[in-house]
This record gives sequence, structure tokens and C-alpha cells, in this order.
Amino acid sequence: MKKTLISTLVILAVFSGTPALAKGSTDKNILYWVAPMDPSYRRDGPGKSPMGMDLIPVYEDAETEGSDVRISPAVVQNLGVRTAEVTKGVLSRLIDTVGYIDYDESRVTHIHMRVSGWIERLSVKSEGEAVKKGQRLFSIYSPDLVNAQEEFLRALSGGNQGLVSASRERLKALGISGSEIARLEKRRKVLQTVPVFAPQDGVVSELAVREGMYVKPSLNVMTLADLSSVWLIAEVFERQSDWVSIGDEAEMTLPFLPGKRWQGRVEYIYPSLDPKTRTLMARLRFDNPGEALKPNMYARVKLHAQPREQVLSIPMEALIRSGDKDRVIVALGEGRFNAVEVLTGIESGDRIEIVQGLKAGDRVVTSGQFLLDSEASLKASFSRMSEASTDTGPKSGSNNQAAVAASGQGRIVSLPAGQGMIKLDHRPIPALGWPAMEMMFFLDQGADASAFSEGDEVRFQLEKRNGDFYIIALEHADGEGAP
Repeated sequence: MKKTLISTLVILAVFSGTPALAKGSTDKNILYWVAPMDPSYRRDGPGKSPMGMDLIPVYEDAETEGSDVRISPAVVQNLGVRTAEVTKGVLSRLIDTVGYIDYDESRVTHIHMRVSGWIERLSVKSEGEAVKKGQRLFSIYSPDLVNAQEEFLRALSGGNQGLVSASRERLKALGISGSEIARLEKRRKVLQTVPVFAPQDGVVSELAVREGMYVKPSLNVMTLADLSSVWLIAEVFERQSDWVSIGDEAEMTLPFLPGKRWQGRVEYIYPSLDPKTRTLMARLRFDNPGEALKPNMYARVKLHAQPREQVLSIPMEALIRSGDKDRVIVALGEGRFNAVEVLTGIESGDRIEIVQGLKAGDRVVTSGQFLLDSEASLKASFSRMSEASTDTGPKSGSNNQAAVAASGQGRIVSLPAGQGMIKLDHRPIPALGWPAMEMMFFLDQGADASAFSEGDEVRFQLEKRNGDFYIIALEHADGEGAP
């Protein structure tokens, strides 16, 4: 892919009418010439590569500049290269995340009976119904409640104030309201079914019974949730977990109400991360007049954490991430660029902190940096990639299997008579990173092409010698006519 990128630079340079290297390079010594798509193919003078492309000169300063890339201003403009300055100043730690509306658990009530019995006259028919404080929810028939009422009436008849007080406390302990006890004391008549009233305003978020069901104290008969205020549970990435703190300002928006914003603060930070999403949960509380906010609604949240002072930062788009290393392309001026490894810090919106590798005032490439990075990486490794084969002469195809570079398949385009070469329209060769193309190859002495004609489909094996590729074995694609 890197070789293809180099050829792209060359093509752009040709279209712009300007050499790929900066003006003035012609005043420097040319060290050697290389093939655009195979930097290991070196020659002492200009000429053609095995693929028929013009060789590119490598100048003396280019050999000593390491990974620097020098491109003419015309090519820089054609590539659409844009730069931005490395700035030093305040970097606000803005956390842009998502969250979900949930019930305010401090305003949730579970209804449990303290005795066993049967549900009678259930007033709430389904989940989601709104109820008011003091509204009758249902009535319950329980032998334990009937016995407790009879015991209270006997104590009243006996006039023993100690027993009366004890019986009254027992009725309260069994869940009978003070108003019902007062009515019992006034009317002196046992209620067979005792009413149960709503302890708060809210909606029925859970309803586990139907009329006539037998219930026990362990059963949650229903749950009431007050929606006058709600919680927002925001998810914070693990790497940002030390940014957020209680009291930080927050802003919430909802997709179904564009343009409307809710202001709040971080009320609580949960002590552990979610094991599945690896996020820290931060809780915010919002008043909910009109109950427009519904539980389980999706929300976007911006948490404004404490900013950091005197921080070097660059636009996020300038950073190139690869494996465990980060780097940027620094513009050196006069069409020169260099790939620099950097150590990054916090991220805030569209900017990221640079801890090491840059200084204030440097200019980094924000557009076209991937092409320049590929060019710089290839140039830095020229010496390694340009090691030529140590073979000094042609070998027969029967004795050089260990030196075979790759195998391929294609169609014969031409067989120039007496030149020891063959032109093939070959399919992609993954081992060499080559796409499908037409290309001239040298023929090894052991690769006899006399049995082949133009247009034949063939299979072949390649060997690299001193930068040239030799076909050392050739056969028809159907297996016939092998040498």
C-alpha cells in the first residue's frame, strides 16, 4: 500500500507540472535512481523500471534527512494539505457522553402487606396509573386483622387502658392506619376487609396482584414512583473516570425535544464500574414538572469537569493512531514534513493534550497526513528495504526453489524475440503486495518459453536478483506444456 501511495505522489507531481521534490533539488547531487513502486530497484542513472515507469532520483539531502518528506508547494496544494498550530493554554475537560432517565429512588415506595390475606376491591387496574396520596388502593381480608380488631374491641369493653394501648399498637404494627383505628374505636364494629391507602403521590410502576389473589408479606403488591423529579444515570468512559466529581455542572438534551436544555449537577458517583460496558456511572437529578421526562429515555449529556491550565493541545484530527504508538505529521516549512511520535494526555471535545513530542508554535498536518505518514515511514526504512539480493547470476529453475519470491498466474501479452523477456498481464500477487497489472519480466535460462504463445494463460514463479524479477518456472495454467 505504501508503494501505491508513493506512486500517487509522483502522478500528482506530473499533473501539477512540478517535480515531486522541492524546487532547488536539481542543484544537489543525485545519489541514485529508484523505481516508484519498488524502492529496492536502484540504478545509477535514469531509465525505466521493470513495470515501464520512469525512475525517480534520490538526492543527497534526501538520504540524510531520515524520515523528512519534501514536496513542492504545487503538490501540497493538490493534496489539500491543511495545518494547525500547537497551542498552549486552558484545556476544558468536557465529557460528552450519554445517559438514561431513571426513577428517583428516594421517591419510590413498595407496598407490602404485614399479614397474609386476600385482595378485595382492587382500585388500581394496571401499571402506569397515577395515584394521589391517601387514595384507596385496595382492600384486604385477613383473619389476623379480624382477630386483632376483635381483641381491641374487647380491651375497650374491659376498660383496661393498658390492654387498650397494647391492642392499638398491635393494629398499627399490622398496617392499619390511624384513621381506621379511630373509626373502629368510635363504631365498635369489626371490619372484615381493611382498606390500604397510597402513602404518596406517584404512578404505579409495578403491579404484581389482581383482585382475589392471596398475598403474603414477602410479596411486593405494587410499587409507587413519584415522577416530580427524576435521576439521570450518565456513563463516563474509564479513561475519564478521574475527571468527574460531585458538584460538576451538567447539561442534558433529549432527542424528542430539540433545542431544549436541562441544567443540573453531578449528585453522586457510583463506587464501581459497570462490568459489561466498562463505564463509570454518575448520577444527576432533575426536577420534572409536568412529568415530561420519562424513565428509560435516552439523553445526551455534557459534563463540565475542572479545566487544566498551561496544556499543549492539537486538533484530534491531526493525531495518527497505530498500535501502541501515536504520531503526528509536523510541517517544517518549504514543503518539508516529518513524522513525529507523541505522548498524548486527556481528550476534550475536538482537541487532545500533547504531553511529549511537540512544542508550542509547531504546526501539525490535519488533512492529508496519512499519505504523508506513509511516505515518511517508507523513506525512513529505505536502507532496510533496499538490500539487494546477493545472487550474482541466473540459476536454473530446478535448483533455486529456496530463492523463489512469489508465485502468480496471468496471460502472456508479448514474447519479444531474442530478448530473454516476457510481458505478462498478471493477477494480483499478494506476497509482493502487487495489484493486477501488465509488466515485463526477465526469463531465467531454465524457463523455456518456446512452447508458449501470446494469449496463453500461464502459472509462473518469480525470483528477485539484484533488484530485478526473473521468471524461473513457467507452465500453462491447465498444467500442459510445462518445461
